[in-house]
Amino acid sequence: MRVRTTMLALSAVLAAVLCGCQSETDPGPGTTPSESPTTVEPPADEPRDAPPDTPSTTSAVSPPDAGCFWPRFHGPRGDNISDATGLLTEWPEGGPPLVWTATGIGEGYAGVTIAEGLIYTSGNIDEKSVVTALTLDGQTEWQTDNGPAWTDSYPGTRSTPTIDGDRVYDESPLGQVTCYNAKTGEKLWSRNILDEFGSKNIQWALAESVLIDGPRVICSPGGPNTAVVALDKITGETVWQSPTAQGDLAGYCSPTLAEYGGLRMIFVMTARGIIGVNADTGELLFRFPHETKYDINVEKPIFRDGMLFFTSGYGAGSVMLKLTVDGGKVSVEEAWRNDDLDNHHGGVLLLDGYLYGSDMRTKWVCLDWKTGETVYEERGVGKGSLTAAEGRLYVLSEKHRVGLVPATPEKHEVVSRFELPEGGEGNSWAHPVVCGGRLYVRHGDFLYAYDVRVK
Repeated sequence: MRVRTTMLALSAVLAAVLCGCQSETDPGPGTTPSESPTTVEPPADEPRDAPPDTPSTTSAVSPPDAGCFWPRFHGPRGDNISDATGLLTEWPEGGPPLVWTATGIGEGYAGVTIAEGLIYTSGNIDEKSVVTALTLDGQTEWQTDNGPAWTDSYPGTRSTPTIDGDRVYDESPLGQVTCYNAKTGEKLWSRNILDEFGSKNIQWALAESVLIDGPRVICSPGGPNTAVVALDKITGETVWQSPTAQGDLAGYCSPTLAEYGGLRMIFVMTARGIIGVNADTGELLFRFPHETKYDINVEKPIFRDGMLFFTSGYGAGSVMLKLTVDGGKVSVEEAWRNDDLDNHHGGVLLLDGYLYGSDMRTKWVCLDWKTGETVYEERGVGKGSLTAAEGRLYVLSEKHRVGLVPATPEKHEVVSRFELPEGGEGNSWAHPVVCGGRLYVRHGDFLYAYDVRVK
């Protein structure tokens, strides 16, 4: 059945939150919504900090690509790199054309996922955590709740819904993992992983985007009884649960799946370390301690060729581990450490042998993957999140600035930039997405779609 909900009051306060956050082998309170998307223009008498330009809206845009496929947080491969081609190498003055603006998705920091002509995200609406499906022209297809909303410190959703065939999976900040019919929004099953696995919530609430591994849904309740659990994706029943990782609560991190040395492994950051779990049995393979201020470990680990990278803010920096697999056992040793790249929650990606991301403060940093050497530190648009497509970084500062940067270790040159329109509350912390020739940027209750293709 098609579900449509009525939206009530917009949340008046929205500030900050921690969002759960690469080479791998895993497949793996708004106003009443309008029936058609609206375009939001910034007030002419209220200029923002430099650069003052705002994106233009024009009818001269390319049609949406119905084949766009971005089924989970950080894309089909989990590497945060888009396969889109034919994209602009520079943007017009004021930014690329703003095709549409959708409102009524609720307050939150979730990004978007896209498949089969629908866009999915989540947000707080009337004290409910709500999943929304939109058409490629920004119209609401359905909305269904996922239990109570997180209304405490920095209210709003964090997790990005995960698409798998004809189903969508969402984890609320309160631990409600729910499976929906992707076309209609019908709830097929739902479980609260904090309650059922005897854990408790973390200071700013759960933020992971769940991972689909074949027939299983992977999620991380943490706590004294387990660290990571696998649920049957059709029924929601428990397939396995790992041992506890020394009692660590969950981090704000989304899991990474990889295979190395004949062993399939899941990597995830807990509140006080990084762990590896056997993807088939749930056996805890290792725990490497990594403590930060406020127990904030957010970033999705990056694995390639036996090397495992992770990073945290608050001065904790970046660490590379070397894994040795012997049969079904794993040992780890530190390969290098770098304090320049201490990424908060904007994501880091690996492209052509270099790591790109922003530090905790203001700069964008590039590291050599093999050595950990700092290649550059540049201010750019300021601290934020990113994605990549066709050899370029699409960067979004937490202060609403968007930039286009060639992905090269030589320098961090912002060749084009613009400001998001007025309207969204708080920091712009949702990670941007480039798919099917469109750039999607979420800010609070607003989702913006820009045409970034060459005409």
